[in-house]
Amino acid sequence: MTQRPSYLADYGFNWETFDVVCSGKSSLDATNYFTELGDKSQVANFLNGYGFDISDPVESAELFGIFQEAIQFIKRYFLKEGNPEGLDLRVPNYLFTITNISELFLAATGHSSVKLKKDEELWAGAVLKVMHTLLHTDKDLRYRYFSTIQQQIFDRFYKFTHRDEQNRLFLKNDSGTSIPLYDFQTKAKKTRDSIVIKLLHKQENVAEELFDRIGVRIITYNKLDALRVIKFLHRNHVIMINNIKPSRSQNTLVDLPRLRTRMFSLYKEAIRNNMPEDVFYQRLNALIDDCPTSKSHHDNRHTSEEYRAIHFTGRQLIKYRNPFMASFNEVRKQALKDRENPVSQALLHLDTSAISRDVRFFYPFEVQITDYESHLKNTQGEASHNEYKKSQLRSAMKRIFRPIIELNNIKVD
Repeated sequence: MTQRPSYLADYGFNWETFDVVCSGKSSLDATNYFTELGDKSQVANFLNGYGFDISDPVESAELFGIFQEAIQFIKRYFLKEGNPEGLDLRVPNYLFTITNISELFLAATGHSSVKLKKDEELWAGAVLKVMHTLLHTDKDLRYRYFSTIQQQIFDRFYKFTHRDEQNRLFLKNDSGTSIPLYDFQTKAKKTRDSIVIKLLHKQENVAEELFDRIGVRIITYNKLDALRVIKFLHRNHVIMINNIKPSRSQNTLVDLPRLRTRMFSLYKEAIRNNMPEDVFYQRLNALIDDCPTSKSHHDNRHTSEEYRAIHFTGRQLIKYRNPFMASFNEVRKQALKDRENPVSQALLHLDTSAISRDVRFFYPFEVQITDYESHLKNTQGEASHNEYKKSQLRSAMKRIFRPIIELNNIKVD
C-alpha cells in the first residue's frame, strides 16, 4: 500500500471554514469548523483566541454560567416544555453532567472522553451556538449607556411633537410647518431574550448589528403627510441624510419613481391655474393613493408581504459625560484643602487618565413612517407583530436545531 505523504496534512482544508471566512456563511449554520479541537489544551487555545482565559477561575465560572443559561434558554423557547410550538425533544442527560466547559467543546467535536451518541454531540453544538449569542448580547459595550442613548435620540423627535387644546397631535416647528399625526410611538427597550432570539436568526450574529433597539413609529392620516414627515425630519435635522444606513432603507408605501413622473404635470397645472393650496393638497393626495407599490419585497423574510411603511435606519452621535468624574473632581477639591491628610495625599496622586470623561459614538435608531389605513392592516392578521415574533422564533429554532431535526427526521412547519 502506498504511504500517504506527510505533507498532505498541511494542505487539507476545512471547506466550511472557507465558507464562513470567504463566502458569507454564518458560523451558526456551520457544523464542523472547529473539529480540530481534540483535547482540553486545544479548547483552551481556542477560547483564548475568542477572548476567555479558562485558567482564570472568574472567567471560567462566567462561561459555565452562560452554558447553564443557554440550556435554560433552549428549554424556555425551543422545546415543548417551555413553548407549545417548540420541538418535542428533551435536553440529553449528558449535558447536565458537564462540570467543565472544555467537556462541552469536546462533546461537540466528537472527542469526548465519554462515549456519546451522534444526537448528543449535535446537542452540544447547539448549546455552544446559543452561548455564543448570549455572550455577544452581554458584551456590547454601548449597552451600559442605553438610557442616555435613548434620551438623546428621542429628544430630537419630542422637540417637534406637540398637542393642541383638543389633544390633537402634530409635528410642528417654529417656522409654522405643521403636520397632523394620528400617533407617535417609541419602541420600548428590547428584553435580553428578544435580542438573543433576533440574533439567532440574523445572518450577522453580533449585537452591534442590531439596528432596532431604539426606534420610533410615526403614523399620519394619509400617505402624502407620510412623505411630508420625511421632509420635515430632514429639514429640521432630526435625521441626518449623511448618517442614513442605505442597506436598511425600505419603502413599501408609495411607488416613488411613478409618483415623481406623474407629479410634474400636476405642478405645471398648479402654476398655470394658480391652484389653491387645499385643492392642490387633495389632488396630490389622490395622486399618491394612485401610486401604490407592487408586491412587497422585504429583506427581512419574517415581515409580511402585506406590510406597508417607509422604514429606514439613521445614526446619531451620542455624547456621554461620565458622572463619576464630576463627583471625583468635587472630592479632589476637598482633598486640595487638606493636603496633609494621608487619605487626601493618596487621592491626589491617583492616576485618572484611563477613566473616560466624555464618550462619543454613533448609535443606530430605526424609523417607521406609515399612514393610518396601512397601520390598521399592518397590525392585523399576518402582518401583526405577534406573527412577526413567532416567525422569528421558529426560524431561530430551526436554524440552531437543523442538524438534530435532520438526524431524527423531525417534521417542522
